[in-house]
Amino acid sequence: MVERQNSVCFRTLHLDQPWRLDSYRSIGGYGQWERILQERPDPADLIEQLKLSALRGRGGAGFPTGLKWSFMLRSAPGQRYIVCNSDEGEPGTCKDRDILRYNPHQLIEGMAIAGYCIGATVGYNYIRGEFFEPTERFEAAVQEAYAAGLLGKDIGGSGIDFDLYVHNGAGAYICGEETALLESIEGKKGQPRYKPPFPAQSGLYGRPTTINNTESLASVPVILEKGGQWFLDQGLPNNGGLKVFSVTGHVEKPRNLEVPLGTPFRELLAQCGGVKGGKKLKAVIPGGSSTPVVPGDQMMELNMDYDSLAKAGSMLGSGAVIVMAEGTDMVKVLANLAHFYAAESCGQCTPCREGTGWLSRVLHRILKGQGRREDLDLLDDAANRIMGRTICALGDAAAMPVRSFLKHYRHEFERYIAQGERCVS
Repeated sequence: MVERQNSVCFRTLHLDQPWRLDSYRSIGGYGQWERILQERPDPADLIEQLKLSALRGRGGAGFPTGLKWSFMLRSAPGQRYIVCNSDEGEPGTCKDRDILRYNPHQLIEGMAIAGYCIGATVGYNYIRGEFFEPTERFEAAVQEAYAAGLLGKDIGGSGIDFDLYVHNGAGAYICGEETALLESIEGKKGQPRYKPPFPAQSGLYGRPTTINNTESLASVPVILEKGGQWFLDQGLPNNGGLKVFSVTGHVEKPRNLEVPLGTPFRELLAQCGGVKGGKKLKAVIPGGSSTPVVPGDQMMELNMDYDSLAKAGSMLGSGAVIVMAEGTDMVKVLANLAHFYAAESCGQCTPCREGTGWLSRVLHRILKGQGRREDLDLLDDAANRIMGRTICALGDAAAMPVRSFLKHYRHEFERYIAQGERCVS
């Protein structure tokens, strides 16, 4: 993990045992939460700071966080909930687990502030089931916060309540989708809900709920401490702040890097030691396995922000940067991705249930040298028919890699098919 003087999510990394309460306190941790407990500022003013910061959802969708919080009707009677999505199932993404491991108290503070802003007195952190150490660290931090009088009922005599609970998932990729996550917390099968109604109207247990990603919520205390304008100035207009990128694949030093949005990709790659073995860069998946692939030459000219990658036909997504060197077999890569999405489909929507399995089978048939020339147009057409026709975005996540790989590397698929035809003849 790169340490930065203006780090947002990993300010504690230079300390011994940064996950402990005393470490977080030593850098001003819980200062914003205690200010809120003492002064009880207007939640609308805090939300305005988030809007000014241009903090966009760090889990993949990139929706403005302040705007999402403003959807909650605070005057509505009854219970409201704030939910943190720490499921992190997107292949290539490994940033949220490090926040849980090394800076859990900042996430707790962010969740408590979020609860205050939207009028929620209860929060849940939904953590991926395989995250044993991150879960232990976060649960221990919650207990420390309770013992220090920072969570609970009538905190410090302020009249403000906030209780925080941990819920472990069972490793299902689909539960990274916010409504499937809510179903899982309720003890049901993790399947996405139809929208509307949206969670802000009817979420957890049928009550108004706001769901944010781990990195998004962990950014909140620093934004309020230094101001929305400061955060915005770290990045670009409409792309405020710093972002944690998980850089993996064919690089010399795979790692999480926290850099300003708008950082050139070539700088990000250089901080990871460049392409492994000094090879030429062939391709990059810039935002997690569900985002369209970008050829290496094009990627070297791009900046790492939402708008630049969107103009290039891809997405920033979760910030999972998967680097592929010259010599990578793109047919094998896509077949592997297609297998993953076929296995992780919840089966609720016919286009996804049937389509993802079909994509996987056809790609593996091509990989085995049994493909037909018409298979490539069929794959592209089937992917197009899946996109936009499912309850959640898993169908799109399976289809976008297929379409982008065929667009940029069709010749590699054609070569597999031609070699298979020669073997048969």
